[in-house]
Amino acid sequence: MKSVKTFVASLAVALFVSSNVSAADGAKGKATNLKVNTAKSEMTWLGKKVAGEHTGKISLKEGTLILDGTKLTGGKFVADLNSMTCTDIADKEYNGKLIGHLKSDDFFGVEKHPTATFVVTKVASKGAGVYDVTGNLTIKGITKPATFPATVKATATGAEATGKLVVDRSKYDIKYNSKSFFDNLGDKMINDDFTIDVKLVASK
Repeated sequence: MKSVKTFVASLAVALFVSSNVSAADGAKGKATNLKVNTAKSEMTWLGKKVAGEHTGKISLKEGTLILDGTKLTGGKFVADLNSMTCTDIADKEYNGKLIGHLKSDDFFGVEKHPTATFVVTKVASKGAGVYDVTGNLTIKGITKPATFPATVKATATGAEATGKLVVDRSKYDIKYNSKSFFDNLGDKMINDDFTIDVKLVASK
């Protein structure tokens, strides 16, 4: 009788341990690749100069978020620079001239370099879904490391990530009216740093 009770007790302990291990494995899980929904995702750029500032949108061409359970571990996104727009200039002619100039070789050289890419190389968790994300940012065929803060939250279908990149354009050979390359620009000077607010909506 004791042997039967001992066997039952041992079996119960084994099942309990097994279920706990399975739950832990489920929490960690295997790396899950979530595909970025380009229609629901967006990028907002902001550039400043002595005389003011301009802002606009850039569409995502593709992207992925890699999660281990609910924790961000990697990812990538590709911006379609041909989709660049300006949202603060109402005059169509002036708006078109600005976008044309930004797409020219003075700035992003979109004809030769139609995309910009960010590939995650390191993720440091700050707790509560907040991370410092480090990766390689490629603009105009030039790749430099960049780090920015990001927040990732789970959704019913996958995850949503938001973050703000501060980019020094002088590192990517964008020289036009840059104080890093020219002196005495006066009110024609355009800041080297511009920002990109990124919102990535991804699902399985």
